[in-house]
Amino acid sequence: MKRNLWILVTGGAGFIGSHLVDFLVGKGISVRVLDNFSSGRVENIGLNVEVLRRDLKNFDDIVDVFRDVDFVFHFAANPEVRVSTTHPRIHFEENVLSTFNLLEAMRKNDVKYLVFASSSSVYGEPDHIPVSENDPVKPVSVYGATKASCENLIHAYSILYGIRSICLRYANVVGPRLRHGVIYDFIMKLKKDPGRLEILGDGMQTRSYIYIDDAVIATVFLAERITKNFDVYNIGSIDWITVNDVARITVKTLGLKDVSFSYKPILHGVGWRGDVKRIALSIEKLRKAGFTPRFKSREAVKKTVEYLMKELF
Repeated sequence: MKRNLWILVTGGAGFIGSHLVDFLVGKGISVRVLDNFSSGRVENIGLNVEVLRRDLKNFDDIVDVFRDVDFVFHFAANPEVRVSTTHPRIHFEENVLSTFNLLEAMRKNDVKYLVFASSSSVYGEPDHIPVSENDPVKPVSVYGATKASCENLIHAYSILYGIRSICLRYANVVGPRLRHGVIYDFIMKLKKDPGRLEILGDGMQTRSYIYIDDAVIATVFLAERITKNFDVYNIGSIDWITVNDVARITVKTLGLKDVSFSYKPILHGVGWRGDVKRIALSIEKLRKAGFTPRFKSREAVKKTVEYLMKELF
């Protein structure tokens, strides 16, 4: 991307957002971060970044942030899928309301480029894996439903107001600074009790894991190639593994032995209501565009555990 651009990253203190900010700043690009720090962390923010502690849910407080901005990466969201089952309003406000306010601020300030962090959760329980961008969107969690709703809002604003946008449906993104999801959960449990690991679900839940470096490079790669008013891409690795695989990789990488696994399945073997048994993404569209991730799922998980060991122990 060009150095003379002003780029706004919402959720820039969060996991994916902060790595994206680091990458852009490293390219000499001027970056403005908007974050309410509900899940983002100050220590994730490096130097040479303008940081504004504001909340997208409050339109009057954020509309001026978009002034003179050329390009928006919208990564602000509540990342905890399980929260949407017990407190669905949180995800409505953090995802749908915030995205509507963001689009209105872009419209009023005539900002024409947007990359949105969507999720594989929009596909729900697919009939087959891997799923492509043309497969049905049938979310089974409120989190997934809000991401799908955001995609539809973005599509409407793109058609009506000429905003060129890409929605990126990420698989499980993992790496340094990760503070949610199964790998973090396993490490914290094993830190407390190195001899026993409780696994939510039956362990056969299937996922694709993409390392943060690959996810960020893919994100910028596609952002630099926006040609349509609206487009959708899956962002994941080329393979998939089970939660049991993640558990074994975590235990081995931590150097532990004789760890007993216990399981807490519900329904058809998932870990909680809204959880999905099998989801993996086809990334053929991404590869045809010219990008293939460096790391497969097992490598991404192992590298993440190695980094989190340094951060959490």
